Amino acid sequence: MESILYHANNFLNILQGTKNLSSNTMLAYRSDMKDLTHFIAENGCDETTVSKYAMYLQKDRHLKDTTIVRKLIVTKMYLSYLFKQGITESDYGKSQSFKYKKERRLPKVLDKSDVSILLTYVSSQSANAETKYDVWLSTSNLALIDLLISTGIRIGEAAAITVQDIKSSNRTILIHGKGRKQRIIYISCPETWINMTNWLKTRAIYPLETDALFVNRYGRNLSIHGIEYIDNSIKRTCNIDKQSTPHYLRHTFATNLLSNGADLRSVQEILGHSSVAVTEIYTEVSLNRRKEVMDKFNYRNTLT
Repeated sequence: MESILYHANNFLNILQGTKNLSSNTMLAYRSDMKDLTHFIAENGCDETTVSKYAMYLQKDRHLKDTTIVRKLIVTKMYLSYLFKQGITESDYGKSQSFKYKKERRLPKVLDKSDVSILLTYVSSQSANAETKYDVWLSTSNLALIDLLISTGIRIGEAAAITVQDIKSSNRTILIHGKGRKQRIIYISCPETWINMTNWLKTRAIYPLETDALFVNRYGRNLSIHGIEYIDNSIKRTCNIDKQSTPHYLRHTFATNLLSNGADLRSVQEILGHSSVAVTEIYTEVSLNRRKEVMDKFNYRNTLT
């Protein structure tokens, strides 16, 4: 048993070295392995491990479907690794398959009125800033929030933007997406570009040791948690849904693109989704599109 637990770190190192996984993915996998090794230490490791662990994650931990599926995938990979290394006498990961149906949850969005309130607030804070620090903070917050609203990028992608990623000649930004995939986004809104430009000018006044576009009060890279804190603070001040997250802005952006007539393939590319199937879920919350279809094609409309 000690050998099984000992090999967890080696397994993670091999994954990191051979799969070219992002730091966020590796962070999730390390958490998964910590949970798995604790479970194995208490329950042993045999051909029933996958099914027992799945039940534990669902009934005892009450984890989300997506989290359970990820943890089970990592579990099967690790159990197969143990067999290949000669640690276990059988491939317990292969001997038991699982089919876990994930609940299809609709993306949660903000009302356009709430987004407008957010934008109005950060704009007023920037316009009324007086001290140097207030100018710095409010100009940064305005550029950040407007960028999330205007492009639908993930907060992890916003945190990863560098000054060199911005091309002023064509108003584009190179985005470093999930799975180390890059894409270029275009800033279509002139006001958003002005806010970005103003922040770049303000940022350039102070000597910084990082090339990250968004930085914290100490001049270091603004983290994902830092962006979440900023977003939550602003929403709390504006009395906007306390349960919402910065990702709601991404969902709102995508839903409104589709509602306004954008095609799925284009939205997929803009969002950086690996498959159109991932993007299709936004059609479920696109009310304008559904209204148009029902008004045009519902046979009941013609019955007298």
